[in-house]
Amino acid sequence: MNNLFARFSTQGVRIGLGLAVLLLFIFHAAHWLRLGIVDRLDNLAYDQRLRLTMPNTVEKRIVIVDIDEKSLSAEGRWPWGRDKLATLVEKLCTDYKAGLVGFDIVFAEPDTSSGLNILENLAATDFKDDAAYLTRLASLRARLDYDQLFAETMRKFPIVLGYYFNLGGVGPEVAKIGVLPSPTFVKGTFTGKKIAFLPAQGFGANLEKLQKSAVGGGHFNPVLDSDGVVRRVPMLVEYNGAYYASLSLELARLALGAKEIVPRFETPLFGGGGYPGLEWLMIGQRLIPVDRNVQTLVPYRGKRGSFPYVSATDVLHGKVDQAVLDGAIVLVGTTAPGLLDLRSTPVDEVYPGVEVHANLVAGMLSGDLKQTPEYTLGAEVLLLLLFGLLMAIVAPILSPLFATVLATGLILGYIGFNLSVWSLADFVLPLASGVLMLVSMFVVNMSYGYFVETRGKRQLTGLFGQYIPPELVDEMSRHPEAYSLEAESREMSVLFSDVRGFTTISERLNPKELSALMKQFLTPMTRVIHERRGTIDKYMGDAIMAFWGAPLEDHAHALHAVQAGLDMLARVVDINKTFRSQGWPEIKIGIGINTGSMSVGNMGSEFRVAYTALGDAVNLGSRLEGLTKHYGAAILVSEATKQAVPEYAYREVDRVRVKGKEQAIAIYEPLCLKEDVDAKLKAELKLHRETMRLFRARDWDSAEMNFLNLQRTSRAPGLYSVYIARVAQSRKVPPPQGWDGVHNHTEK
Repeated sequence: MNNLFARFSTQGVRIGLGLAVLLLFIFHAAHWLRLGIVDRLDNLAYDQRLRLTMPNTVEKRIVIVDIDEKSLSAEGRWPWGRDKLATLVEKLCTDYKAGLVGFDIVFAEPDTSSGLNILENLAATDFKDDAAYLTRLASLRARLDYDQLFAETMRKFPIVLGYYFNLGGVGPEVAKIGVLPSPTFVKGTFTGKKIAFLPAQGFGANLEKLQKSAVGGGHFNPVLDSDGVVRRVPMLVEYNGAYYASLSLELARLALGAKEIVPRFETPLFGGGGYPGLEWLMIGQRLIPVDRNVQTLVPYRGKRGSFPYVSATDVLHGKVDQAVLDGAIVLVGTTAPGLLDLRSTPVDEVYPGVEVHANLVAGMLSGDLKQTPEYTLGAEVLLLLLFGLLMAIVAPILSPLFATVLATGLILGYIGFNLSVWSLADFVLPLASGVLMLVSMFVVNMSYGYFVETRGKRQLTGLFGQYIPPELVDEMSRHPEAYSLEAESREMSVLFSDVRGFTTISERLNPKELSALMKQFLTPMTRVIHERRGTIDKYMGDAIMAFWGAPLEDHAHALHAVQAGLDMLARVVDINKTFRSQGWPEIKIGIGINTGSMSVGNMGSEFRVAYTALGDAVNLGSRLEGLTKHYGAAILVSEATKQAVPEYAYREVDRVRVKGKEQAIAIYEPLCLKEDVDAKLKAELKLHRETMRLFRARDWDSAEMNFLNLQRTSRAPGLYSVYIARVAQSRKVPPPQGWDGVHNHTEK
């Protein structure tokens, strides 16, 4: 009877743990608690489903006129004179008979390339009494006013101009440039509907005379997900209470011959209150699905080149086959890297922004768009409850084999249902939350049985044998009186390492394979640390904490820590060769090293103690390891470590203020011994130092150009992607006066 009671008690604990996991994921699905890893995995799952099901065909109804490198070489650098753009429009609509032209370009500033403004100034000053000059200027004015020429040309044809909203700025200083077109929906249209439109604080629009000459206008703002990938575009953006359509939506409206866009509301299935109900925008009889923020998923047809591309210079010189453009919807945009309209998308890391809009227009014309209405939240919660309750209640009473079969079946069933609604109903349900929940329940269930129920069978090893290699223990044993476990303060160096994307790796392996993988990873990593006279403080799952300078004195502790960090990175290369041969995923690690004063000794409670190091210097080492992900670096060290190890060459990464510390510090990437620096690396580091100086001096243009060059040639392009993004942000929102070049990191 006692055994039976204990068995049911154990099952109750397992069921309780499973229900706790279920609640955690339901809180995530209901947006009460956000799990970043789930969002990242769901983005990856969405991308994979998209790539597997996209048609990979070329849509010939939409043609992209590309201001590419060829055009810039032939016609001169951008921006071109508006007289040339007027010629481009005339050629497209008259010679090639294009049906509709949209510009993925904003014309916010007057064109002064003709010199008319200079002539006008002379007419008002030096030649104000020169009748011949004034007469000649009057005869030339119409030919030299390129903006007016462009406007008059557009007035003859169906032209849609693009512009952008500032969706991130705050305060009255946010720029409002140019003139917006008439809103799609006037202020008050959606009063009381509680729709979460994206609000804009400013805009960059076209000159008034140009916008009034076009048949319409639309914003070309994409939405960047947390990983920087463009998966959706807002169909409507709210500004000052009015609502403005996207460029793709406006082009689709004109292409379909609709006079207006009509919002379509749906009532909730069970009559619940508070549901906004805006699930569609209607263009004629065509329905455009929108999500809770009135955004639409981009229906990517394939990789870059899913639409015909023609070079703008070929259009200007009549070298394009007329059949390509006849009756087509034309989008004028740029793929030239220097013009910075390249995006990261699910189908390509470098993808023209103009082709994003082309995909949307094509999807709207064909009706091939995925749906993510706001009630997706309720559907996700319901699915999690159904699958989660079955796993939580049934798995604990099954043997490990049948529990594995159950978990596998539920995971495959969840994935199968998700793919079915994706393919058959164009309905996008989150996938990662359900799969990760089931995997987590399985791991918790199996782990509890293995670690908790068998804990009486495991033995503890000797204290120092857990931390340092046997040869150092032998060395300590020769003079035991010199060592103490009492806490003391020492100048030491600490190292933290962590495996990147470990959760994703663990999902691909069963528990036994995962255990074998960790052993084959941690053993050589530990051996490297021991070879460099380091002390293993602890393993934290896939992470390692080690320090130098205790319990044995080590006057070269910083040097040994840096050597160990670089040796670990080299050893990972060999480990990955073994993993590939066994069919396991490759791994990458991040390492942070700091040097400073730390408290070291036996720490803990009355019940358990451990030999460990504590203090601000230890915390900073952990922060540095976390920052490696942000900067795309494999290893980072503090300035204190760099100064203690002058034998190495370093790349300055940033000046930062980490969470929990007010004082700013410089952080560096150790590269190699100074004697091993070749001419190429030396030149790169010199350019890097100069570029960092330009960036901190607010010379955004020069810094950006150098960062782009470094990104193209450096072995560490990820770092320069960070700075390119910072330059762009600094242009939008300049740093305050007295900015010291320090970047604040608010997360651990």
